[in-house]
Amino acid sequence: MISRLFRAPLTWVAITVLAAGSAFGLYWFQPWKLLTDAEVAEQLTTVAPPASSAASATPAAPASSAPASPAATEPATATLVSSGDFISHEHDTSGSARIVRTADGRHRLELVGLNTSNGPDLRVWLTDQPVVEGRAGWHVFDDGRWVELGRLKGNRGDQGYEIPGEVELTNLTSVSIWCKRFAVSFGAAALG
Repeated sequence: MISRLFRAPLTWVAITVLAAGSAFGLYWFQPWKLLTDAEVAEQLTTVAPPASSAASATPAAPASSAPASPAATEPATATLVSSGDFISHEHDTSGSARIVRTADGRHRLELVGLNTSNGPDLRVWLTDQPVVEGRAGWHVFDDGRWVELGRLKGNRGDQGYEIPGEVELTNLTSVSIWCKRFAVSFGAAALG
């Protein structure tokens, strides 16, 4: 009976369709990524503390002391422009995001201590959309203005992304770990 079943042309058509459908499903959903992690440990930019906290942490020098050493008067390597903590959307996401202005005037987005799920086609987006908690915030980031900074380098760890010089940062107030394939945010951070 079984050998007769395998001799029928309809059986081979069904097997072929099933195999093609399975291969496509594996390619599209990439379920193994839910079980694997890609860890990144890039060097983050050293950011100067805010002027008010630096001034209060340093005691006032006596008037008769020698001039400050050149190292103490050199400008900081970078300044913090904005930052925020990630909230979860489609997948549990934690860590923080920050935009820094480097000493040469360029801007860089840095993800600090990122921890999210791995997934297919994950991108890092700067957007003008508000960060909304819960399911209502999953799909909003492609509704307005957004700038893709590249593929997510890893779902865990510290990583940086150069912001092209022509990108106007005005009104880009959030960061999303965006799954381009399914048009959903894994997690997002409001930048303030």
